[in-house]
Amino acid sequence: MENALLVGLSRQMALRRELDVIANNMANVSTNGFKARSARFNEFVMPKASADSFKPADKPLSFVVDKGTPIDLSQGAVERTGNPLDVALRGDVFLVVQTPGGDRYTRAGSLDINAQGQLVTQSGQPVLGDGGPISFGASDSNPRIAPDGTVSTDQGQSGKLRMVRFADARLLSSEGANLFASATPPLPAGPEARLEPGAVERSNVKAVIEMTRLMEVQRSYQNVANMLSKADELRSKAISRLADQQA
Repeated sequence: MENALLVGLSRQMALRRELDVIANNMANVSTNGFKARSARFNEFVMPKASADSFKPADKPLSFVVDKGTPIDLSQGAVERTGNPLDVALRGDVFLVVQTPGGDRYTRAGSLDINAQGQLVTQSGQPVLGDGGPISFGASDSNPRIAPDGTVSTDQGQSGKLRMVRFADARLLSSEGANLFASATPPLPAGPEARLEPGAVERSNVKAVIEMTRLMEVQRSYQNVANMLSKADELRSKAISRLADQQA
């Protein structure tokens, strides 16, 4: 009976984890460049008891083990904006931004110019070029970004966006504000990397699928809760009857 409670509890913890992942995806369904995540779990079979001579033999117990939340790197829909500082990233490339914690990586290509004349993300992080942050002077006008990442104005070239890729981008960790961190150094995107100016990549979250998953998780959680309630009721009855017999 205790085993049923423990198994049910492990299932509820896994469902709670999956619910958190779904909620984060739904919250970012309109976030440019956002990449959805999914919950993955494995079965953990408890080792058998050492006293195998008893009949019937012990049955294996299966628990749920959290195996992480892999990232979905599929391309989001590209939407035209007409803003010359917006760029939609194609393929597996990322932009590099400067943060107090070091370089971070993003797919959010909706860029702007801050009060200091630096090219920044919507969250205010400076976007890095091949030579560092890209800045504009007071006399620079008509800033624009070319498909190869070259940033220029009517007064000339201001820099070139640094684009990178990763040997296995699925290992990237999310840090909030649509930024990713990597434990391994990135690789240069190469001369074949291209952007689509005047457009942004939308989130790749599929809202209908996430809503369906949300209903399935809620239904499963309720079923487990009902099972645990019945197991607890059965235990209470067993204890009560045992006490009556002893009396």
